[in-house]
Amino acid sequence: MFNQNKKPNSASSRVQNKLTQAIPFQIVEAYKNVRTSLLFSLAPASQKSIVVSSAEPDTGKSTTCSNLAITMSQTGARVVLIDADMRKPVQHKIFQVNNTTGLSELLSGFANLNDVIHSDVASKLDLITSGPIPPNPSELLGSESMEKLLEVLSEHYDYIFIDTPPINVVADSLLLCGKTAGTLLVTRQKQTTYDELDKAIDNIKSIDGNILGVVITDVKEHEKPYAYYKSYKSYDYQYGRS
Repeated sequence: MFNQNKKPNSASSRVQNKLTQAIPFQIVEAYKNVRTSLLFSLAPASQKSIVVSSAEPDTGKSTTCSNLAITMSQTGARVVLIDADMRKPVQHKIFQVNNTTGLSELLSGFANLNDVIHSDVASKLDLITSGPIPPNPSELLGSESMEKLLEVLSEHYDYIFIDTPPINVVADSLLLCGKTAGTLLVTRQKQTTYDELDKAIDNIKSIDGNILGVVITDVKEHEKPYAYYKSYKSYDYQYGRS
């Protein structure tokens, strides 16, 4: 079992400033709106693990995931963020921590949970980085070790955020979508097409995954994203800039 009394990470204050105080009020409020929607969506669920993914690359999913994890931790909840994008990991860069040991080594049996948890990268937020890029990320994410990890973490955290690769590019995300409370899809306005989003949604439905909502990033203040995505009004979605 991991040590929950580890010394707080020295990057905590820097990250809090970088991702909250330094960004405009309306963006902070956009993330809080998404948080509120997630809280309502997750209320009936027995598990509180959330996959954050996208249809295609470069939508701002990792930034969205980190900001949502921070925003959720600000409610006083205990939150852990897992960087499960073991192909193009960035959470260690966002939070300015070492990535020499992480999820890949934990799932491969070369490290234990104590070795890979970065405690208090923000207030009440812990982080598990991706670790060295492995030759078999899909196999690791679909392993019994990954299932066990989620079980153990759910006993100690209120919410688990999982940053995963784009759904339409590799199968990694789908291996987790069916094992969690649901998936939040991140799209970029004027980049993500209807067809790409449709394909991602169909892929999630094909494994009986739950779609928590769609977040639209890079929205300009004078534009109305609901008109562009009105055909997806059956899904809960929020918008903001990242």
